[in-house]
Amino acid sequence: MASIILASASPRRSELLEQIGVRFSVQPAHIDETPRTAEVPGDYVERLAREKALAVAISFPGKLVLGSDTSVVLNAAILGKPSNEREAKAMLAELSGTTHQVMTAIALVQGAHCESCLVTTQVTFRCLSDHEIAAYVATGEPMDKAGSYGIQGLGGIFVKELKGSYSAVVGLPLQETAALLASAGCPVWKHWPSSRESQS
Repeated sequence: MASIILASASPRRSELLEQIGVRFSVQPAHIDETPRTAEVPGDYVERLAREKALAVAISFPGKLVLGSDTSVVLNAAILGKPSNEREAKAMLAELSGTTHQVMTAIALVQGAHCESCLVTTQVTFRCLSDHEIAAYVATGEPMDKAGSYGIQGLGGIFVKELKGSYSAVVGLPLQETAALLASAGCPVWKHWPSSRESQS
């Protein structure tokens, strides 16, 4: 088993780690994701990232465990994954023509030590017509995504402007992830094959 474990079943997070050449295994975390009373979105997202990593780390002492969580936030309200098409359409209508925040937190556990950080990206949607929203929801893409859209998929055509980390909106801020791994003594370039290895 790889020395780095991703505590997430998200294929998008796996793809991002693979993009930067990190070797890892996947072990999804199962935790209660209910927000606490009066918990602000940033604290909520970072807490979940830490709890996911810690929950998995218990079973894998000696491994580096990376947890992450992403929430779409509009006017200080968290927009989670839609439970049905009606909710998806309602969320997209709320986001239409507005600027919202995508908050992604990452946490890295090594033994009893846990480091985490929160990355906030400002995303502005252009105005969406009811027809566009209905057509997008009909594709099924919004149904497993926070805020009912995927910027890396068809939903990317709705984005008018982005200020911050694109990869964080997808699900994993690459620069911050690389920095956390480096601080734990595992820079991502250590995972990259050398030219000699690639020729063998």
